[in-house]
Amino acid sequence: MSAYHEIARQVMQQQAAALEGLARTLGADFDRAVELLLACRGRVVVCGMGKSGLVGRKMAATFASTGTPSFFLHPGEALHGDLGKVTPDDVIVLISNSGETEEILRLLPSLQDFGNDTIAITNAPASTLARYAKIALTLQVEREACPNNLAPTTSTLATMALGDALAVALITARDFQPQDFARYHPGGSLGRRLLTRVADVMHKDLPVVAPDTPMAQVIEVMTEKRLGLALVLEAGRLVGILTDGDLRRAMRRVRQVLDYPAREFMTPNPVTIAPDRRLTEAEQLMHERSIRALVVVDGDAVLGVVDIFN
Repeated sequence: MSAYHEIARQVMQQQAAALEGLARTLGADFDRAVELLLACRGRVVVCGMGKSGLVGRKMAATFASTGTPSFFLHPGEALHGDLGKVTPDDVIVLISNSGETEEILRLLPSLQDFGNDTIAITNAPASTLARYAKIALTLQVEREACPNNLAPTTSTLATMALGDALAVALITARDFQPQDFARYHPGGSLGRRLLTRVADVMHKDLPVVAPDTPMAQVIEVMTEKRLGLALVLEAGRLVGILTDGDLRRAMRRVRQVLDYPAREFMTPNPVTIAPDRRLTEAEQLMHERSIRALVVVDGDAVLGVVDIFN
């Protein structure tokens, strides 16, 4: 059996070394690139051909989803009319490993005429593209992982890593928070969780008992509402909570539990949360307190219960 995993290990080790080398070379030019992107009044337009274009699409998508308006521009299509998408306020990121990609170089006169600032990502610091660009970021890749040193492998990985590094630097500079991320991802499960408020998912049909309600009746209420708990209210004000766990502990230590009132076994001052808080905050609070439900209140008014299964 061939040891293909040894080939894979060598590829990964070579690529890891290339990324470490790239990390060591980052400096003032990278800082200038981030500052230029931050100052952009238009969009960040990412442009690349072939494998560089595929990486560029991912780069533009990452920028756009993390607070930096961006889109990918195919250089071939740009030469046949799509340059009309570009405005003078846009910053153009041009990707070419050799720095001599024909379709990219043919765009340069037009971009110069438009007055766009440009950032080059290339493996050739002396190339035409690097000399033209306002800022040139060099990949520092000595050899591709391909045994023939032909197929773009390590260079595309380094390009993607550099794009991610730019995106993360911009995220940090903009103080881009999870709730901001959610606004751009409303269709995904993460977006729904981050945008959902407690009021959107709380149970409103509540199991309510009084402090002097006999435990036999408390159990009936808990069984009927199927939340595994009962809220103890006195004159409309929350004074305690009785959970399945409270009931089990009571039965271990007290005989004739059913003869006692709710106040004997309830947990006073239960943990509460406001209806406008995010569901993620409720989940975090339940995790920190090692509980499975929170009472939703607005002042003294009890509005609902949110549980860990939401």
